[in-house]
Amino acid sequence: MQYCRSPYLYSRRKTREVVVGDPKNGGVIMGGDHPVVKQSMLTCDTMDTAMCVKQTLELVAVGCQIVRITAPTVKDAANLQNIVAELHARGCRVPIVADIHFKPDAAMEAAKWVEVVRINPGNYADKKKFAVREYNDNQYDAELERIEEQFTPLVLLCKQLGRAMRIGTNHGSLSDRIMNRYGDTPLGMVESALEFARIARKNDYHNFKFSMKSSNPKVMIECYRLLVARLDELGPDWNYPIHLGVTEAGEGEDGRIKSAIGIGSLLCDGLGDTIRVSLTEDSPNEIAVCTDLLAQIPLLTKKADNTNLPVKEWPFDPFTFTRRATPEIELAENVKCGGEQTQRVVVTRATWDKVAPKIRPKDDVRPEAIYEDLNIHEIDPTQDFEINCDTQLVTVKDGVQLPPITAFRMLTAKLRRMGRNNPILLKDCINFEPVPLEPKIALLRASVVIGALLADGIGDAILVRGESGGGQSLRLAFNILQAAGCRSFKTDYVACPSCGRTLFNLQTVTARIKERTQHLKGVKIAIMGCIVNGPGEMADADFGYVGGAPNKINLYVGKTPVKFNIPEAEAVDRLVDLIREHGKWVEPEVLAEVQA
Repeated sequence: MQYCRSPYLYSRRKTREVVVGDPKNGGVIMGGDHPVVKQSMLTCDTMDTAMCVKQTLELVAVGCQIVRITAPTVKDAANLQNIVAELHARGCRVPIVADIHFKPDAAMEAAKWVEVVRINPGNYADKKKFAVREYNDNQYDAELERIEEQFTPLVLLCKQLGRAMRIGTNHGSLSDRIMNRYGDTPLGMVESALEFARIARKNDYHNFKFSMKSSNPKVMIECYRLLVARLDELGPDWNYPIHLGVTEAGEGEDGRIKSAIGIGSLLCDGLGDTIRVSLTEDSPNEIAVCTDLLAQIPLLTKKADNTNLPVKEWPFDPFTFTRRATPEIELAENVKCGGEQTQRVVVTRATWDKVAPKIRPKDDVRPEAIYEDLNIHEIDPTQDFEINCDTQLVTVKDGVQLPPITAFRMLTAKLRRMGRNNPILLKDCINFEPVPLEPKIALLRASVVIGALLADGIGDAILVRGESGGGQSLRLAFNILQAAGCRSFKTDYVACPSCGRTLFNLQTVTARIKERTQHLKGVKIAIMGCIVNGPGEMADADFGYVGGAPNKINLYVGKTPVKFNIPEAEAVDRLVDLIREHGKWVEPEVLAEVQA
């Protein structure tokens, strides 16, 4: 199976066109040769018509092309009529997506008023109970018949009214039926979506797209790759558009880095027809990041001379993450890389001179080697080269006229062909811009390039040079390793971006939790506004803070709820107590030492 034509040459996946609304009057066409569409979501109560209209107009003003609104009940879905009518009265015809979970009747109501209905196969017709049960083939087929019975009316209504649909699987909300047969796996996510797609196709309905979201960029990348490979296997008429997104990415640098790794790497491989960057921030900020990210893709996928490209050789397994095996070597004094060692952070001499005087003995964020001092073999992978041992550190030579992802994949493939498994130093850029990059652009480019390669399993050390600030480049390198799941040097947060289902202020509460817990190295905390994806997305988190009811919080250990209906005013303190009970709490440094 393959998910793209070549890991070295950019070629956008050809998909069928899906029409959303009236393209001549505010609508869009997804797929085909049309540009990638930018999406976002409202954060307010769906019953607050005025606020929904206000937030929608704000999103459209900054370039949002599709707006998603949650519809948790039939009453909310019915109010979409008022929201759409008011938008039309103001001359706004942006397509609206109704976000549906748990309530088929809400989907039927929403389809009357909006251009797109998003359903989540994991909970559209299933009640998730995390139950362990063996399904024989007859029982499984009976479950599929039940799902078809509940889903077919929506398919027929959307077909009748000319509505589009998004079949959106979430890693955090796979049904018990899928979990028990396929496990919590990319294959389970793909099969969950295909079950619903088969029902749509059975009714000759094709105006839909897929999505495969996870808060873990590596999982997200694997899922989309597997989905596209499976669609190609099923036949050329399964060429449906793909919506890309890393769910619950968080906010600030961390949210942007996670999203750039997941979305950017797939865009560079030619996948993706619509995107959303999910941030725990005001929604217009998401569109700004979408715009900046999309602008980088042509620069990171410029056409390469394919004369020497090993087109038929894949340097990694695209469907199962495995870190490339290398020997352990000395990188610098008291620092090793390769083998079972964590990926190391290398800096230039100029960066070292800037940051070294400021580093304290206990700091985790510190340079681990200086590039100019390394015993490193710089290679042009477009040319033949010799290497005599596996313990020689290698990298791509500056100035090679290849996109950086292509260059490092090609280097890896050629080493494999030679029977070599040398440790590799990754660089965010091998050709320099004439002027320093703007920090927000440097962050996105480094995250896409280094993150994509780390997700391929390639890389034993990394060097960030696109960010000109010494301290910023060092921090960015560590943040990329953390976001890619390669290294943990600080607290990791999974935070949903908020919507009308959210039962508390995500931005305020996230800031409050971070203030109390951001010193906890290696602890992962999930902050979820409701239970739609909460328990599942928290499966690999240590602790979870989840809205259970208005002004009431439930606390989780992993995906297991342990404390219920805690008043919101007390919930952060109780979270700290829970972390302490499980032996994960350490006291923060005294204020004077932090300030020093």
